[in-house]
Amino acid sequence: MFTIPQIKEAHSKVKSGADFPRYMQDIIALGVTSFETFVFDNHTNYYGEDDFKIASTGFTATLTVMDKSDIEQFKLDLKSHQQGHTDYGTFLQDCAKSGIEKWIVVMAKMTCTYYDKNGNALLVETIPAV
Repeated sequence: MFTIPQIKEAHSKVKSGADFPRYMQDIIALGVTSFETFVFDNHTNYYGEDDFKIASTGFTATLTVMDKSDIEQFKLDLKSHQQGHTDYGTFLQDCAKSGIEKWIVVMAKMTCTYYDKNGNALLVETIPAV
């Protein structure tokens, strides 16, 4: 199975949202079937076959995720990030201010779904092919 150092190595190649599709291919090759990232501290639960689960350590400094979601602002911020205009730290801050609690990526569907604090799916995106 895969390890957190292997995932960190793949993630180290990501400079902006524009690099996300390549990152997906790299971690699929490791055996990741899905993952769930929490905005407040950036810890991530990674899942593999046969109920395999491993978690990364979050940041010591945390963000406050707003209770009220602003999906329209988030869509603008997400587009900017995907075009390479913001780094990952800025993207996390943008998520928090727009009320995004977490996102879940499912490799088999190549989707990334963003959720609010109440567990509502706010946006489902298809991850583009490399």
